[in-house]
Amino acid sequence: MTALLDINQLLDELEAGLRRILAERGVDNPALIGIRTGGVWLADVMSKRLGLAEPYGELDISFYRDDFSRIGLNPRVAPSSLPFDTEGRDIILIDDVIMSGRTIRAAMNEIFDYGRPASIILATLIDLGARELPVQPDVTGKALALDAHQRVKLRGPDPLRIEFQETGQ
Repeated sequence: MTALLDINQLLDELEAGLRRILAERGVDNPALIGIRTGGVWLADVMSKRLGLAEPYGELDISFYRDDFSRIGLNPRVAPSSLPFDTEGRDIILIDDVIMSGRTIRAAMNEIFDYGRPASIILATLIDLGARELPVQPDVTGKALALDAHQRVKLRGPDPLRIEFQETGQ
């Protein structure tokens, strides 16, 4: 995959999908949470696009990862910040890329430590589809299939852009 992806088109797809699912579920006051780092950048953009008045939350899932003991602590760990109560709230959880589902599992574990939400809508910009856990996004900007030696990364925050990398395998 060497073709460039149009970030604005992906953001349009994500916004349209979120508006659709919020309308279908009758959710009119969602709380938005981004997973650091790319998910926070997307939360900032989607919060503005969706016209949400409430500030979005930021999760740093470093301590919730199931590979924490194997890979160690990310040197840039920062505290999570949820400027709202999650108890009984409809949450939009947003991240840049979903692959195995493990990051999302860790994020949901952390969210539940803050309180039990009414629901969680999962939105990802890119879905790589290589699940290890049964976690599926409700909304995605684009599904991609990459070769084993390829990676995709959201760069930003200003401007946001998609970058493809070769791992050399």
